[in-house]
Amino acid sequence: MGYDEPARGESVDRHQSGPATAVVPEPPPAAEPGPDRVAVHVAWEAVLAGTVGVLGLLLWLQDPHVLRGNGLRELLVGVVGLGLLALAAGLSLRTAAPNLAIGPVAVAAALHFAEQGDRGTTDAMVPALVVAVLGGLVLAMFVVLLHVPAWAASLAAAAGLVTYIERRPVPVLVQAHYDPRHNAYQLFAGLLAVAVLGGLFGAIRPVRGLVGRFRPVEDPARRRGTVAALVTGGAVVGSTVLAMLAGVLLAANGADRVVPEPGLDWTALGVGMALLGGTSAFGRRGGVSGTMLVVVLAGLFFAYVDAAGHEISRWAVAGAALAVGLVVTRMVETYGRPRPATGEPPDTGPGGDPSTSSGWTLSGPETYGGPWPPALPARSTEDPVDPWGRWDGERNRWRGDRE
Repeated sequence: MGYDEPARGESVDRHQSGPATAVVPEPPPAAEPGPDRVAVHVAWEAVLAGTVGVLGLLLWLQDPHVLRGNGLRELLVGVVGLGLLALAAGLSLRTAAPNLAIGPVAVAAALHFAEQGDRGTTDAMVPALVVAVLGGLVLAMFVVLLHVPAWAASLAAAAGLVTYIERRPVPVLVQAHYDPRHNAYQLFAGLLAVAVLGGLFGAIRPVRGLVGRFRPVEDPARRRGTVAALVTGGAVVGSTVLAMLAGVLLAANGADRVVPEPGLDWTALGVGMALLGGTSAFGRRGGVSGTMLVVVLAGLFFAYVDAAGHEISRWAVAGAALAVGLVVTRMVETYGRPRPATGEPPDTGPGGDPSTSSGWTLSGPETYGGPWPPALPARSTEDPVDPWGRWDGERNRWRGDRE
């Protein structure tokens, strides 16, 4: 009845002497203070390294020719193609703007390279690169200017690319003369350097905070600022270009034709490999060499299945990678967040997770102290005064006068 309750998200100056009428909006909450813990990434990458060793031994026992000579070169080029796709997914995930169009982009680039490769590698690559940059810029503008979820905007772009791909009813013969297997070791070394150095660079606290600025910390529809928009837009463009390069390599790696397929299974596989490598689905957090280890693991697995004479769907592999990758994301978010400051317990929400705090927890009684007047006056401990005592005295005196 007369009290003004400040809205949620606003603070009141409690040091003023008069009524609390000045309402000052609080600044938006910043990212979590303190450095992220990397022990969880080190432990998980050790598990991945052991798995790679076991699978490599199994492949050697199954068919040692795959790990020698031309077989090894073809395997390394395939790993580089998968690695570029995983890097494209991981780059967009680290900036909290997942690009779901990377699979259709790779298939479209493979079809273009198969058709135009006979004109020369440069003449075939330059138009594909220009289209990838322009398409990535358009997608980035939708994401950062309208500030809409990147998965929705990139899914719309994927639908347009699938329409382009489906216009080709038959497989396209690869007419290119470029054979990346001649430079397989150089390509693999380049991918290894980019993946590991990028992971080390992203582990630096200021860089990790800069890359993850687009990750929402309160209302997800609230804009995160110009710097976050520029970083995220660059990541969207970069992921599109990396997906284009992956498609070119996969088409040129000894394939005789490219099948016009939607390519969404490649998207699922790329995102699954990035998550399995330790990149968080929420953005910002990621490991150092986890993505590279998962890419090698995927290449060895596909080579082992092929050497054993079996067939397996990419959808099945992608689904398994996504399922395990989501568990890894929960592990990374739980054990990779900064430790709370000494003497300050974490602000836990209903589920006990500091990251899911709702902000509705009421403070103790001291919150309502200060200049706010109490709703009811304090009761005195002395004997109360009977308001009817005065009238009893007057009535007795009136009776005495009549007598």
